[in-house]
Amino acid sequence: MSIVRVMSGRLNADKDGDIWAADGPAKDGKGQQVIKFNPQGRVLLTLGKAGIGGNGPDTFIYPCDVVVAPNGDIFVADGHGADTGGRIVKFSKEGKFIKAWGKKGSGPGEFGGLHAIALDSRGRVFVGDRTNSRIQIFDQDGKFLGEWKQFGRPSGIFIDRADTLYVADSQSDDKTNPGFQKGIRIGSAKDGIVKSFIPIPGAGDKPMVTAEGVATDAKGNLYAAEANSNNLRKYAK
Repeated sequence: MSIVRVMSGRLNADKDGDIWAADGPAKDGKGQQVIKFNPQGRVLLTLGKAGIGGNGPDTFIYPCDVVVAPNGDIFVADGHGADTGGRIVKFSKEGKFIKAWGKKGSGPGEFGGLHAIALDSRGRVFVGDRTNSRIQIFDQDGKFLGEWKQFGRPSGIFIDRADTLYVADSQSDDKTNPGFQKGIRIGSAKDGIVKSFIPIPGAGDKPMVTAEGVATDAKGNLYAAEANSNNLRKYAK
């Protein structure tokens, strides 16, 4: 079994059950990579250069999330936090660089700081542009299709097979995103309508926890990954 360190990044599974890890910060000659491995822990593919950052075709700025299309194309959200800006990097299923799009900014197709990426049933790319408090939507060639701010300040995005959209907001408050509060918003990837909200447990303006990752299982149970408490919270359907 291969041992893979994952710091400040995400894990996702593809349709074949293989696991993809975004290993963000560089430290001790590791990090700055996206790694694919099978359920037994054997590394199948690596993207990027271990411990080496950059915005080239074979290096990453700070990979924070990864999603794989049904045809095997790989999309990496590359950038984390307000100082990194960011871009979306697309690779073939063999790991060959195809293209990248995005730059630092707040306009269409620009990013303040990335934190999540997901695909809907139509193959559209949903990007959590957290620093700009929005989700940006693209086609798989990088064409800007729209932006949604009604889901708050996205730290995590998950879209199920029915196109139900789950967005974890770990930062919104009166200062960073007025009018919104921390929690999980649930709606539709088809029309962008927010249908329900799960507030983060806590009191007043200082919640006890902040959920950054979100996902559901086949039975509809919801799981929230709480970064500051190192906890996984389950919500029954």
